[in-house]
Parts: sequence; C-alpha cells; structure tokens
Amino acid sequence: MFKNKVLLITGGTGSFGNAVLNRFLDTDIAEIRIFSRDEKKQDDMRHQYSNNKIKFYIGDVRNKRSVDNAMNGVDFIFHAAALKQVPSCEFFPIEAVNTNIIGTQNVLDSAVEHGVERIIVLSTDKAAYPINAMGISKAMMEKVAYAKARSTGEQSATTICCTRYGNVMVSRGSVIPLWLDQIKAGKDITITDPNMSRFMMTLDDAVDLVIYAFKHGKNGDLFVQKAPAATLSVLASALMEVLGVAVPVRSIGTRHGEKLYETLVTREEMSKSVDMGNYYRIPLDNRDLNYDKYFVEGEEHLSSIDDYHSHNTARLDVEGMKQLLLKLELIQKETSL
Repeated sequence: MFKNKVLLITGGTGSFGNAVLNRFLDTDIAEIRIFSRDEKKQDDMRHQYSNNKIKFYIGDVRNKRSVDNAMNGVDFIFHAAALKQVPSCEFFPIEAVNTNIIGTQNVLDSAVEHGVERIIVLSTDKAAYPINAMGISKAMMEKVAYAKARSTGEQSATTICCTRYGNVMVSRGSVIPLWLDQIKAGKDITITDPNMSRFMMTLDDAVDLVIYAFKHGKNGDLFVQKAPAATLSVLASALMEVLGVAVPVRSIGTRHGEKLYETLVTREEMSKSVDMGNYYRIPLDNRDLNYDKYFVEGEEHLSSIDDYHSHNTARLDVEGMKQLLLKLELIQKETSL
C-alpha cells in the first residue's frame, strides 16, 4: 500500500519519527518528509542518512501555513509532533495546549483539505483517565481527532486514526537512558517509586502498531497494542543484571503529575473494544447530540468491566524484563563493549 506514496512525519526528528523513518526507508515508498521545528536535528539526520527519499521541512504544527507548505502531494501522515514531558507540561500547560491540541487540529485540517489518504495520530496511555497536563492535552488531542473523523464521515477521502502507546523504552527523555548515564557517572540509580508500574514497549513495537493502523484503520478508530508491564524496581534490577553492575538504588519520590500505574484502555472503551489478537481496536463513538441517549439510556454492564492498565496486564519478572532489554539496540551496544 505504500508503493510510490509520500509519507509525512510530523515531529520527525524525535524517537518515534526516527523509528518510523527507518522502517519505511526499506520499503518502496517514494518519499518521506520530515517536518519539525528543530533545524539542528534535521541537519544531523541529513548527514546521517544521505538518502534522496528523505525531504526536510522546517515548520511548526502551531503554524498551519507551515503545515500546508509540507502537505502538497502527501498520501500518508504519521503525526508525532508533541510536547511529551510530564513535568514541563505541568509547569507550562498552555504550551501543551498549543502544540498537542491546536497543533493537531492544524495538521488534521490541512490533511483533509489536501486530500491525504490516511493519518495516524500518536497518543499515550496518559490520555486515559488523565491527571496531568500532558495527559489532559493528549486526551483532548484524541477528542479533536475523533471529532474531525465524525464530521468528515465514514466515506471521507481521509481516514483519521489514533494509536495509544505505553512506555516506549529508550525513547527520548525516558528512564533507561537516564539510568545508563547515572551508572556511567558512578551515581545512584534514582527511582520515583519502586512499586510504580509501566507498560513496556520497544520502538519496533510502536512502528508495528503504526503500520497495523495504516492498513486496517477505519475513520475514527483507536488502536492499542497489548503489552506487558513491569515495576520500576524490576526494571532497575534487570538493567543492572544485563550490564553486570551493582549500583545503589535511591527512591526520590513521585514527580509532578505521575501515576502509580498507567491505563491503556479505559473501561468505557473496553466495553466497545474489538480484540484483534495483539491489538485492541476501539471504534468511533458515532452518537450525535441527542442528549436523551446520555441521560435516559445508560450502559449497565460498564460496572462489571475493568480498564486495561499496567497493574492488571501480564507482569514481567526480572528474567522477562532482561529478555526485553536485550532486544534494544542501545543495550546491545552497551553489553558488547
């Protein structure tokens, strides 16, 4: 389906963008456009890849005109541009609004106006039952995507889907690269809460989900990949065993806006989800503004359904976590030294 097509990756200089780029470079796709506001990272990528399939566009999703400039002739979009750090969004929430919500609206509007075939919007487990500014902005981003899909309809020329991820290991700003730096510097490993659990996914898993959504998504769908989880204590122990080191672990307390565990699918979503094997597909809620449906007709079975979260999914022990860590390129490089 990607032969001779043009793919636009917003936020293409980030961890997700690079992973998607690497996967699609091996296909018969015609062109991959990297859209971001970071000219330094674009220049680094230009020298790293030296591939004529890759085109670079400086712009910001907050500025629709710059988005429009990159949109002509695009067939597919992976929308990864976002503010993702929980503490920074907590202290500067309006910046999260401008990028994650308004920026997404700009990309969706431009995609529909330019007749893009499919767009995948990247979301996070923090959008489910959000308690922090980053999660709230991502939840609103999802709502914006669903509203656009609902307004364009099932027969729309542009298919809009969301993908929701758990913790993606070694992505920029995640805990494993931080702990590696602490170990190399001879410092203690710092843990917010040893019992805090998170879903564990590799970047390859993340790209698999994107491709699955591109191939199977209908307008307004949300796709979630089933994933194992581990506590931070298990993750730290597994990392030290893989590296063959023993470093003191120090608890520093929960940061602003952090949860003890993360939810990937809410119970409200689980009630209408479709089990696709390795994935959950949550179709668009197409109810209209007939409020009788909300106040007169309830969903009694909801009380018997649990949400899908990192405390009730398959839990990894240290050995299982080690096997997952050894799949990571960063860990493979460290253990081969």
